[in-house]
Amino acid sequence: MDQPAASATLEASAIGGGGPRDAAGQLSAAPGFLTEGSPRSVLETALTRARAGEHAVLALVLETDGSTYAGAGDMVLFCNGSQVGWLSGGCLEPELARRAEQVSAAGQVDWIEIDTRSDEDLLSGSALGCRGRLRIALLPLRAMAGIDVVIEAWLREGVPLQRELRASGQIVFRAGHRERTWQLHPMDGMQPFGEGAWCLTLPRLPRALILGGGPETPFLVPLLRGLGWRISVAERRARWASAGQGADAQLQTSPAEALHGDPCDAVLVMHHDFELDREALVALADTKVAFIGLLGPQRRREDLFKLLTPDQRHRLSPRLRSPVGLKIGGRGPEAISLSIAAQLQQWRSAHGR
Repeated sequence: MDQPAASATLEASAIGGGGPRDAAGQLSAAPGFLTEGSPRSVLETALTRARAGEHAVLALVLETDGSTYAGAGDMVLFCNGSQVGWLSGGCLEPELARRAEQVSAAGQVDWIEIDTRSDEDLLSGSALGCRGRLRIALLPLRAMAGIDVVIEAWLREGVPLQRELRASGQIVFRAGHRERTWQLHPMDGMQPFGEGAWCLTLPRLPRALILGGGPETPFLVPLLRGLGWRISVAERRARWASAGQGADAQLQTSPAEALHGDPCDAVLVMHHDFELDREALVALADTKVAFIGLLGPQRRREDLFKLLTPDQRHRLSPRLRSPVGLKIGGRGPEAISLSIAAQLQQWRSAHGR
């Protein structure tokens, strides 16, 4: 269950690095998205709970050392006995949930250090199986008025979320032009970690635009959203109007209009209609979208390219994945959706920064 720790140190940013970029990756019009992880469900739930005035507590990893399941900046939300997100394989959460109840009742911040690096920890009855250390802050959302505004800006506006914490109890959350500051008292008997300060940056969500509904779309939309993508579907045909249900945005516009009004990092051309796909490729040739996926066999791409100008083919070729999807085997819309999601996730991890 272990993964290499993404360690962060005091006064250091927790921004991680991405892999090397290829020529197509450098064409992206909007670099800097979140390359891995899916904090979306945690923050969406935090937004809902905060606006409802519920006793919710956000556990935020400040720094790690050694082998840990979570990395600096990772989060989990506790509320009324429920939990969204994970910081371990399940071994840490019961104790964090117990502490979260106390934090929620007191409206104060709690600082927790969990260290299992020694042999004694490894062989004890409560061993977690990891050799690592985590420092975690438990933040009571009811004591952080206005945090919902900042979270919503991160979810909707395509901007990074800055989370700054000081051992003095000063907490700052900032997303774009939205910023809130709070001064929280520590739980009785709890001591923060020295005089430390932490700045943890959560990049924006990656954005994908699906041009055209079809049999795959109802499977692909929730799969990509679950992986942390922000999804828009553009479909003008009445037959497929419901295919994009569950997307963040459903657009009844042409490909050119959708591309102009909805900035995206990746586009999937999935009309199952030759002329509509040609229209989409013509519009995409004039963009800098780094990942363009075209559904259908290679022969179909060749036929479509015959109807494009040499300049359009030249501009599309370095960015086009056709047929889109990894070769994982299987037939039908479910397997096709999985193969597309896998290829997008692979590209995302290498080209987000």
